[in-house]
Amino acid sequence: MRQVRSGDADIFYEVFGSGPPVVLLHPFPANHEFWLPVVGALTSRYRIVLPDLRGHGDSQVGEGPATMAKHAADLARVLDQEEIRRAVLAGVSIGGYVLFEFWRTSAERVAGLVFCDTKAQADTAEGRASRLEAATQVLERGTDSYFESLLPKLLGESTRETRPDLVEGALRMMQKMSPEDVAMVQRGMAERRDSVEVLGTIRVPALVLTGVEDLLTGVGDAQLIQQRIAGSQMKVVAKAGHYSPWEQPQEVGKILRQFVDGVSNLE
Repeated sequence: MRQVRSGDADIFYEVFGSGPPVVLLHPFPANHEFWLPVVGALTSRYRIVLPDLRGHGDSQVGEGPATMAKHAADLARVLDQEEIRRAVLAGVSIGGYVLFEFWRTSAERVAGLVFCDTKAQADTAEGRASRLEAATQVLERGTDSYFESLLPKLLGESTRETRPDLVEGALRMMQKMSPEDVAMVQRGMAERRDSVEVLGTIRVPALVLTGVEDLLTGVGDAQLIQQRIAGSQMKVVAKAGHYSPWEQPQEVGKILRQFVDGVSNLE
């Protein structure tokens, strides 16, 4: 893996293929391996950059909460090191939250956006309290039971019933995070700003994707994003939950390839 120093953390990432750049951001609590089943649909024409977000995979969490501002700065450092001026950027769940912040700070570096299984709204008071409680509990009790409890929320019913290999693979990715990683990432997500008003400022090609079985964000949240971004597209992925690219990589890979092929001025 390649490595770059960003603030107080070492950020790791993989690069595949060559051509115009496409950056894919994974969800919590996964890592860059989440996107590996999809990469083959894109590498014949594009250079694919797969970071481990701060606190995930091999990337360090640094000091204090892993805020969206820190994640966005990390993303900029990766692009700088790879000498990427503009790219198509896709993000799942927390990856989408990072893209909203990156758009605020670095819109000139964005050629296109894909928001996948994510939402623009900030956490409710209840949602924020739940994240902070989870952060406290993993520090006290470890991550094993916490990760097990996440699986039914992250993976669709179809996947859990028919693809035990994908369930095991998801759990394996999660287990690379330490209790401190989980706690600091959750605290950072709890602090994130509401991005609904940002949607109307997006003036690049945009695609919104969601799994039809996504229990955490889902069709309603995807529709809100799509309706507020002028000219954006929306696709619903069958037999998939919150981890739709992991659950249906061939379908998502096809959708992503069609979208990226249609983005002009991609360097």
